[in-house]
Amino acid sequence: MAVWLTQNLSTIVISVLLLLLVGWIIRGMAKTKKQGGSSCGGSCGSCPMGGSCHKH
Repeated sequence: MAVWLTQNLSTIVISVLLLLLVGWIIRGMAKTKKQGGSSCGGSCGSCPMGGSCHKH
């Protein structure tokens, strides 16, 4: 078991860091959504949804 851990330590560390980063991003998105914000960039002209997400 210890040999496997030492052989794969870099993969484990990188995987844990990526999971933390993804969790941090999801947490930030949820916090923004809870505060009434959105991930919209506001450029409806270039968006496939056009103007269907904002009430003008």
